[in-house]
Amino acid sequence: MCAAKTESAASESRRPARDRIFEAAKDLFYRYGIRAVGVESIAAEADATKMTLYRNFNSKDELVAECLRDHDREFWEWWANVLAPHADEPKAQLMALMEAFSRDCEECLRGCPMNNAVVELHEEGHPGRAVIVENKIQIRERLLALCREIGARDPEILADAFYLLIEGAYISQLTLKGEDGPAKTLPRIGETLIAAETGK
Repeated sequence: MCAAKTESAASESRRPARDRIFEAAKDLFYRYGIRAVGVESIAAEADATKMTLYRNFNSKDELVAECLRDHDREFWEWWANVLAPHADEPKAQLMALMEAFSRDCEECLRGCPMNNAVVELHEEGHPGRAVIVENKIQIRERLLALCREIGARDPEILADAFYLLIEGAYISQLTLKGEDGPAKTLPRIGETLIAAETGK
């Protein structure tokens, strides 16, 4: 899911400095990119100083990782809320996910924050990259569990098809958005894939 919109951190001067810095960083990283945003910009947006920033976060890398952990937390809360109305109905849960991802693609201004970040975090040892990789592994595994539950002939292939469909939808909306964009077809494609793998 895309980044949650937050109010300007500078307008919430009564909040703890750490919270203002964190929210400013999360918003700026999503809007402009991790490499394009320096600690000076984050501190200014948060109405704080660089010294205060480093007092709360040991490094920019740590701050990046913390922002990505929060994206991860929000994502799984969103996922759980999408699935909750369809307990014990794996096919309905898969379809609900496709519909929810399709809507989310329409709402995202700059695509998936995890995908955007991983392009910039080349270092294998970066703590933020580890958060992203684990998020993607979990998505794939949870899709696989649902595909097994619906009795797919080849659940691994179906799960990977759904995974690639979701990832592709977020990328495509950066250039082909709106009512004519391919992301809107996620539910129909998902239904076609399920029918092909289950005969239902």
